[in-house]
Amino acid sequence: MNKKVFIIAEAGVNHNGDINIAKKLVDVAKDAGVDAIKFQTFISEKVVSINAPKAEYQNKNTSSKETQLDMVKKLELSFDEFIELNEYCKKKNIEFLSTAFDFDSIDFLSGLNMKRWKVPSGDITNLPYLIKIAKLEKPIILSTGMSTMDDIKSAISILKENGSQEITILHCTTEYPTPFSDVNLKAMNTIKNQFGFAVGYSDHTKGIEVPIAAVSLGATVIEKHFTLDRNMEGPDHKASLEPNELKIMVDSIRNIEVALGDGEKRIAESERKNMSIARKSIIAKINIEKGEILTEKNLTVKRPGNGISPMNWYQVIGKKAVKDFKEDELIEL
Repeated sequence: MNKKVFIIAEAGVNHNGDINIAKKLVDVAKDAGVDAIKFQTFISEKVVSINAPKAEYQNKNTSSKETQLDMVKKLELSFDEFIELNEYCKKKNIEFLSTAFDFDSIDFLSGLNMKRWKVPSGDITNLPYLIKIAKLEKPIILSTGMSTMDDIKSAISILKENGSQEITILHCTTEYPTPFSDVNLKAMNTIKNQFGFAVGYSDHTKGIEVPIAAVSLGATVIEKHFTLDRNMEGPDHKASLEPNELKIMVDSIRNIEVALGDGEKRIAESERKNMSIARKSIIAKINIEKGEILTEKNLTVKRPGNGISPMNWYQVIGKKAVKDFKEDELIEL
């Protein structure tokens, strides 16, 4: 069986700057059965300039009067709160992940000894950031929203040159929510074929169909935003799954993993008992007397399938009946 898909529940900033909400998100992620929960660690002033505009979706979902910096500042958790969150994740036995958006946050998170690091789409062209992350020499998950193949190639080169060995590339479209027409899921395997790394998918569509489809196409990592309630105030809630939906997505992915199997075509044990029911045999079309020549006029094919297979039709035609056969009786030789 293939290696289990690594499912990341992206809490992001859907805690709205409240550690108690963040802990509830951990509880929801654990109950859903994901492998890791991911947050975002940043010092607002070191990530966003005072002149940075908000994205269209951010303007729709937050006050139009506030700047991007104002919005982000309200969503910030302190380093001490992340230490508390990390410990809470350990207690709940779920992997803690957080994306660092600035150098201080990278230094801080490296002290928490995360198993892997997530490079967000917005930093795929951030040379100093890529070098710093690569030098940690930990597995990297690289998101590729808003990227060309050349962008991905450059980022991978920088990461490899500076110490990264294990890289998983996530296909991604940076729009919240992403229209289905912009998903272009087949690009995930184009990336895999060109760069030779494991691939996955970071999803921002409404619903759960696309990440499930990504697993069927070979994704090894799935990342999906979730929230306690889509009606909460904040930029990302509207494009996030609610707790019951997250659980359904995880269960569906696990079912698809099992269903994909190993690729070898064989008779499944569960269907073996139905072979004689569903298949057909060579049967007497009419009453046949012993010694009579078996022909296409006195033979037919019907269920059940526990007699002579119709694949032997021409080996049976022309033989003499070994006994009397009544109509619908299985033919014997």
